[in-house]
Amino acid sequence: MKFQELTSPRLASIERDQTLVVIPIAAVEQHGPHLPTGTDTLICTAVAEALEARLSAQVLLTPTLWLGASAHHLRLGATLDSQLTTYIATLVDVLRSVLDDGFLRVMLLNGHGGNLDPLKVALRQVQLTHPDTLLVGGCYWSVVDDLIQSTLQGDHKFVGHACEFETSMIMHLRPELIDADHVADAGELVTDQLNGLFVSRDMRQRTLAGCTGRPDLASAEKGKLLFEGIVDRLAATVQRLLAEPLGTEYADFVR
Repeated sequence: MKFQELTSPRLASIERDQTLVVIPIAAVEQHGPHLPTGTDTLICTAVAEALEARLSAQVLLTPTLWLGASAHHLRLGATLDSQLTTYIATLVDVLRSVLDDGFLRVMLLNGHGGNLDPLKVALRQVQLTHPDTLLVGGCYWSVVDDLIQSTLQGDHKFVGHACEFETSMIMHLRPELIDADHVADAGELVTDQLNGLFVSRDMRQRTLAGCTGRPDLASAEKGKLLFEGIVDRLAATVQRLLAEPLGTEYADFVR
């Protein structure tokens, strides 16, 4: 079920307890010299739509929130950003809109690393006033850490930025948008960790050209394998979320 394709009476008829509302959130920002600025939105939307197609009777998919928390890319240009306070408030407003309409189970499906911290803040904030609901969120790729490690060939066996993973996904989904002449080894990534502490550095400080890892090792075949694995794992996750008990007390969750 797609939210924007349904009439208000049809939306009102949906069984609230047995439906998971999926809200894709992403970004539009520079993705190095070879990938389109909409990479995060393109991938996250494709994953979410494939998930809805798989479980159309159980998933209510909203339109993708394409504007993200991307301030750490601004100095590289080609980036649209929502300040953190604004972004958190936006997520809170969307979550409350869905919950106030009676839905009880909601997933923020994230496609941009910079959204993860504000996502958690928004979920925490809303849960305080809606303790009888199930609010979850995370990056779409987090369900396939093992597949990512076994599929990627470069040293960066994780999702970076315009990296081997994202380049492979776009090669699979939208190959015509890639500038193949500029697909190259991204060089060293300056760390944002020091003795267990987070070091705040933007992407102009951390990367040579706004990308990370080994996009030159990407392939459409890897992208297809990863995409299908992600949808499979997310579909299984949806089933678990629909079976998860709702409640406000410890005893509601201990069986």
